[in-house]
Amino acid sequence: MGSSVNKVILVGRLGKDPEIRQVGDQSVANLSLATDESYKDKNGDKQKKTEWHRLTVWGKAVESFIEPYLHSGDLIYVEGKLQTREWEKDGVKRYSTEVNVSDIKGLKTGDGESDNRSSKNSKPAARSNQRPAGRSQRDEDSDIGF
Repeated sequence: MGSSVNKVILVGRLGKDPEIRQVGDQSVANLSLATDESYKDKNGDKQKKTEWHRLTVWGKAVESFIEPYLHSGDLIYVEGKLQTREWEKDGVKRYSTEVNVSDIKGLKTGDGESDNRSSKNSKPAARSNQRPAGRSQRDEDSDIGF
């Protein structure tokens, strides 16, 4: 197999307000997203499983969309790629897998009300031409556009 794909699409609710900080001259936001799955167990009882995802968003989308509009409980759509970070603490290697977000949108709830007032503004704001330190232009150009 000559090529591979690293693409994640998630729809879920924010578990808490975004954590925003500056890294050099660039803003970064860390988000906690919950996705739910319902199924019936072998006894026929309905079960619900929640999966938690760590999201990282870099650049202009943080100031123009995430900071002013997103809050705990908001329903959002994200696209991105999985990345695993490794670090050492107290002599123990630690790992964290997160979604490096390339596109983010606010979604409407079932009652027709916008879950956050930014759903119409999210697409242009969510894409950034800036890239975080350590990412090459090749990383940016390797996205497959389906």
